[in-house]
Amino acid sequence: MKIFKKILIGLLVVFIAIQFYRPQKNVSTENDTASFMQETNPPEEVRTILKTTCFDCHSNNTVYPWYNNIAPVSFWLANHIEEGKSELNFSEWATYSDKKKDHKLEELYEETEKRAMPLKEYTWTHEEARLTQAQIDAVVKWAKDTRSLYELGNQPK
Repeated sequence: MKIFKKILIGLLVVFIAIQFYRPQKNVSTENDTASFMQETNPPEEVRTILKTTCFDCHSNNTVYPWYNNIAPVSFWLANHIEEGKSELNFSEWATYSDKKKDHKLEELYEETEKRAMPLKEYTWTHEEARLTQAQIDAVVKWAKDTRSLYELGNQPK
C-alpha cells in the first residue's frame, strides 16, 4: 500500500508540474484565410462549414476550448493541430502551387466524403462540426467544381 501511495503522490506532482509547461498556441491576429476564401469563393454555406469544421486544425488560427488549459490535453491538441496543418493549411494557400491546390481540394472532398474529416475526436466536443449528408454533398460539389480553377490555363489571377 505504501508503494501505491508513493506512486500516486509522484503522479500528482508530475501532473501539477506539467501545468506550468504549455505548447505554443496556434493563434494569429490576421485574417490569414482571406486569400483562400477570395480565390476559391465558396458559397456561404460552405464558408460556414469550413470555418466551423476545418479552420481550427487547418489554419494558423485556432479557437481553443477551455480544456486546452489542462496538460496533457494541451499537448495532445497541439499535436493534432500541427499534424492537421502539415496536411493542409488554409492560411498558407497562396504559397501552394496550382498543382498542389488541385490535389488539396481533391483530398478535401475525398476525406469529407468518406467521413474521415472532421476527425471524430473533434466532433465529440464540437457538435456544430458534425456534418449532415447535405453539408457533405455541398462541400464535395464545391471542391470538385473549384478544382477546375487549377487546371492548366485556368489559373486564377
